[in-house]
Amino acid sequence: MFKKWMGLSLSLVLIAGILAACGGNNAANDNAAGEGAAEGDASKPVTINMFTASPEYTDAFNAYIAEYKKVKPNVTINLEIMQADYNTVLKSRIAAGSTPDVFQTTAGGDIDTFAEYSADLTNELLAAAMTDAVRANMTSADGKVLGLPVKGNLFTLIYNKQLFEEAGITEAPKTLAELDDAIAKLEAKGITPFANAYKEWWVWKHVFQHFVNAAAQDAGIDAKTLVANFVAGETTFADHPVLNDNFFKFVDTTVEHGTDKPLERDSNAEVSDFASGKAAIMTGKGAWDEEAIKKINPDIQIGIMGYPVSDKAEQSQIITGADQALRINKDSAVVNETIEFFNWLYTSDYGKNWFSGVAKVIPPIKDAPLPDLDMPKQMDEILKTEPSGDLSINYSLDTFHQKFGELMQAYIGGTKSKDAVIKEIQTAWIQLGSNQ
Repeated sequence: MFKKWMGLSLSLVLIAGILAACGGNNAANDNAAGEGAAEGDASKPVTINMFTASPEYTDAFNAYIAEYKKVKPNVTINLEIMQADYNTVLKSRIAAGSTPDVFQTTAGGDIDTFAEYSADLTNELLAAAMTDAVRANMTSADGKVLGLPVKGNLFTLIYNKQLFEEAGITEAPKTLAELDDAIAKLEAKGITPFANAYKEWWVWKHVFQHFVNAAAQDAGIDAKTLVANFVAGETTFADHPVLNDNFFKFVDTTVEHGTDKPLERDSNAEVSDFASGKAAIMTGKGAWDEEAIKKINPDIQIGIMGYPVSDKAEQSQIITGADQALRINKDSAVVNETIEFFNWLYTSDYGKNWFSGVAKVIPPIKDAPLPDLDMPKQMDEILKTEPSGDLSINYSLDTFHQKFGELMQAYIGGTKSKDAVIKEIQTAWIQLGSNQ
């Protein structure tokens, strides 16, 4: 996920090779990828330059790079990972004609934003391997598969089962009234209900999308249509009480009944607060945090639940899908070799097991095992009887989501009123919500 594009002050750059070779159009790649290499001539050296924004998967990426070296000894994959300012750097490289052979973007709306730089993967084996939901997240408006999922994902409230049990909470709350009751029970036992990471702009979109889904249901439309209506300026928060009232009530509740100084708590601090038992519920997060939580507290009993967004229990849903995409530069001198590499990753026995066994993420492909982690297993059980919520963050661009997060930070910081924030969110949706 691009969750740390702009929110971190420190960049981690891991480069295996020469920085000057960062582009897919450089002379070294031109020389490395002759006709023989495109046809799979193993005697021709090939270099693929891969630029991503997912430092949490550094070891996992390096593992499949090393494994592929055994399959194709002539192929060298240079991995460069950047946290801060990734989006700015990527756009500057594209503008300079140094587009990496592989680069990362968000999925959904940004699939179209970067369409002119992306290879069409519609008829490749890797596209056929994707789950239907993930493939939809990688597909452009004109029906082309232009992205590769970094992973499947799960967006949910995360809770400490032991703390819930100590407070006498026997079932996860599904309505706002049930949430208020759970909060009272937790605080009666001296337990802080919420751990937040409101210093991060990206956590806000993860919370908000649950309320967007409920607002769409109430309006009798799907979330994609609702977001399009906001982008077109055809609806407002006032038309949707779940957004105008419930969302802000939920945010106010998490601040009032959460850990101190929420605007100073980043993602790592939130994980630490939750894992150490300082709070019972994590907001704005998902399955990617489980390993970090268990590194701090291996014995913690983790539960997942949908966000209580209204008085309708059925609107409390977990959300699944893919929100991050790798893109293959269509003008790369090694485009064929790069596609061949990802076809291998998405269809080979090694690749099918890489997601769960090495990266320990939810596989975005069919016929792949789930990782041996609590949250994916619970997700699998929940989805047997309940539908997944829509991954509605994919229907807006991250330019909007970042502005949205900044406005919500101003709201809880007291520098902007609720009415002012709503007005500015609506304006931002029109100005920044679409690539059109």
